Amino acid sequence: MKRASLHFSTQTWTAFDAGLFWSMGSSREEAFTRVSVATLPQQSTGSPRCPRSMSHSERKHPPHLNMPTKLLVYFLLLSVFRACSQTIASEEEEYDDVTVNQMLAPRTHETDATQILNNLLKEYDKKLRPDIGVKPTVIDVDIFVNSIGPVSSINMEYQIDIIFAQTWTDSRLRYNSTMKILTLNSNMVGLIWLPDTIFRNSKNADSHWITTPNQLLRIWNDGKILYTLRLTINAECQLQLHNFPMDEHSCPLIFSSYGYPRDEMIYKWRKNSVEAADQKSWRLYQFDFMGLRNTTDIIKTTAGDYVVMTVYFDLSRRMGYFTIQTYIPCILTVVLSWVSFWIKKDATPARTALGITTVLTMTTLSTVARTSLPRVSYVTAMDLFVTVCFLFVFAALMEYATLNYYSYSARRPTCNKTKRSNYSVLDVGPPPTVIALNNSMYWQEFDDACIYECLDGKDCQSFFCCYEECKGGAWRRGRVHIDILELDAYSRVFFPTSFLLFNVVYWVGYLYL
Repeated sequence: MKRASLHFSTQTWTAFDAGLFWSMGSSREEAFTRVSVATLPQQSTGSPRCPRSMSHSERKHPPHLNMPTKLLVYFLLLSVFRACSQTIASEEEEYDDVTVNQMLAPRTHETDATQILNNLLKEYDKKLRPDIGVKPTVIDVDIFVNSIGPVSSINMEYQIDIIFAQTWTDSRLRYNSTMKILTLNSNMVGLIWLPDTIFRNSKNADSHWITTPNQLLRIWNDGKILYTLRLTINAECQLQLHNFPMDEHSCPLIFSSYGYPRDEMIYKWRKNSVEAADQKSWRLYQFDFMGLRNTTDIIKTTAGDYVVMTVYFDLSRRMGYFTIQTYIPCILTVVLSWVSFWIKKDATPARTALGITTVLTMTTLSTVARTSLPRVSYVTAMDLFVTVCFLFVFAALMEYATLNYYSYSARRPTCNKTKRSNYSVLDVGPPPTVIALNNSMYWQEFDDACIYECLDGKDCQSFFCCYEECKGGAWRRGRVHIDILELDAYSRVFFPTSFLLFNVVYWVGYLYL
């Protein structure tokens, strides 16, 4: 294409020169001679054809061109000349750029890498570990934690997303080249020997394959190999729930070789070998990440001694959800049960309904609280709190049952004045009392002749007593008797005080001890 363009430009220039020569006053014969020579067709092979000589008549009487025609031809030739000149210049620049790029491009790098890989894998046996029969293969391990969570208390497991990196040296993959590192994709992973690392406490593990397998392989010229891959692992974590929901846990990630014992393969942690990403993307909904630590252990099995590497992730549970879901409703239910102490003892339906409602509420709360826990055989901290709250509510209901029983069956009225001298009596002469029953008002009148006698025998020996006669004399004998009519007054002080004391001991013991 370039040669054709040059040939065309030469003809154009010749024609232009002829027109210009003619316009400058040269003879018509000379001008047309130049044009005719420039426009003669050239043969591709053989000697060039000589131009036909003009006849005498043509030389003597050339075609006549007026002045406007001359100018038009001149401008047309000038436009064609400029267009062809620009095309030639652009093609020359592109040709020069291609030539320079071809000279500077490292054509040998691609060829060298291909030759290096072909030479390395020509006699390579991936079934054998490096330095087999000579010394153990040392595997340096790095872990980068992308995210942790969620943590399942019911299944006792947690999910973790990591980039797992292993580095070792394989002398069979050494090469001599100016390229110090060969960075390869997952296609090369199956062509060389890899450690048989397994995660011992893994329930399920997935390797990421979108959009390509998330694997990386690097080979240094001294034989060092770096192999990394991204994994999502559901690992087992045995949660100790005695202090639930104020518990703290160390969830392990355990890995080792599957088949190579310690005398054939050794794992080592590199410096700063475990790092974690930004925790904003982590899904620890109920936990706070407190830190991590790594250890190295040796376990003994029938197949040999194995090097076991462990990373512990320390987690602390957040109490916000359980405080709103369980603790506050339980406390409010217990406080609500105390309202019955301020209701008159004669309002049996109101006090009974309140007591039964609070008991059923605590039963429901205790059932809901267990839904977020596995079925463990021991008592957790939440179980203890809910159980004590239930006992307080149940005790409030039993308090009214006791009050009602002793108020109406522990005394017997009599109006027989003839037998008044046979008993130690207490005259009761209160003013008339108004009692509301079924929205009707009744007057209860006590006759001055009617008395309440203190029953003999077991009734006066009980813990509760109604009358002064039973409080003194031989019936007392070291016992402490409580006036049954004052039981509500005692409960108003005893129940809140004891529940407050329990909360102080409970929270201080579990949070700080």
